[in-house]
Amino acid sequence: MSVVYPFSAIVAQDEMKLALVIAAIDPSVGGVLVFGDRGTGKSTTVRALAALLPPMRVVADCAYGCDPAAPLDRRCEDCRKRGPGAAPKTRTVPVPVVDLPLGATEDRVVGALDLERALAQGVKAFEPGLLARAHRGFLYIDEVNLLEDHLVDVLLDVAASGENVVEREGLSVRHPARFVLIGSGNPEEGELRPQLLDRFGLSVEVRTPTDLATRVQVVRRRDDFERDPAAFVATWEKQDAALRRRIVKARERLKAIPATDATLERAAQLCLQLGTDGLRGELTLVRAARAFAAFEGDAQVTDAHLRRVAPPALRHRLRRNPLEEAGSSVRVERALEACFGA
Repeated sequence: MSVVYPFSAIVAQDEMKLALVIAAIDPSVGGVLVFGDRGTGKSTTVRALAALLPPMRVVADCAYGCDPAAPLDRRCEDCRKRGPGAAPKTRTVPVPVVDLPLGATEDRVVGALDLERALAQGVKAFEPGLLARAHRGFLYIDEVNLLEDHLVDVLLDVAASGENVVEREGLSVRHPARFVLIGSGNPEEGELRPQLLDRFGLSVEVRTPTDLATRVQVVRRRDDFERDPAAFVATWEKQDAALRRRIVKARERLKAIPATDATLERAAQLCLQLGTDGLRGELTLVRAARAFAAFEGDAQVTDAHLRRVAPPALRHRLRRNPLEEAGSSVRVERALEACFGA
């Protein structure tokens, strides 16, 4: 097994790291889109976070890694057949990070039904795809803005339902497919379809560091890691362990943090100021602020939490104005000042 670069050792890129941590604390936030320069540690950060998270418990003989503690309606067909009183054997596995290649076929993504075996033997022979492997983990798409339209349509359907359905010649197989969708890309190579863009809860802009000290630090740490990966990982083990404990505790206290009327009004006020389409902006903003409050160990959501997560939660939801020269991040900051003060 290859050694993964430690999450705590990643220099700068604080907004990207926080967005991924928030998505790990509360997957209902809706995933993270990371747009920016090449070579800024996008894929490294995603894999580092997955390696940082505690192993998850799965049903031992389940092809989809169902959660043994989940309600039956959130498990696969085979697990549901065991009934509510069954106590299946379990095992622990690392949180999966599954890459979705741009050239992947639809069968590789959703899974393939063996029609010959079904007709000859009368059994459903199903080969799970990438969506099944990513269940309860991360589905990572590099250059997501170049993804083919038919795969985008598949992702939109699964992201909305949390379930993958494969139908061929009258046969049907369905299984849970709930994952944190992570996309990265370079905006110079093309734009993302609006329907898919809207499905990402948080959007992060990453840039190559411009100050000398930061660039030197990045190169030094990467060089140290490549020269002796085991020793480098050991150096950052305590920091990663402390961060892991914070994430676990944040997950535990998440449900106890209320969304007060004041919080909802603040979120709605900000979205009205920006003119965002639909209500997904408010929902994402509140969920992200609650997850951030849990991460910080706070008992309730405050304006400080909303301000911190507003840029990644809202910058990709703004209507385009050809007469507006300011970028989306600047527009969000102006709206924050108008609603919350300087």
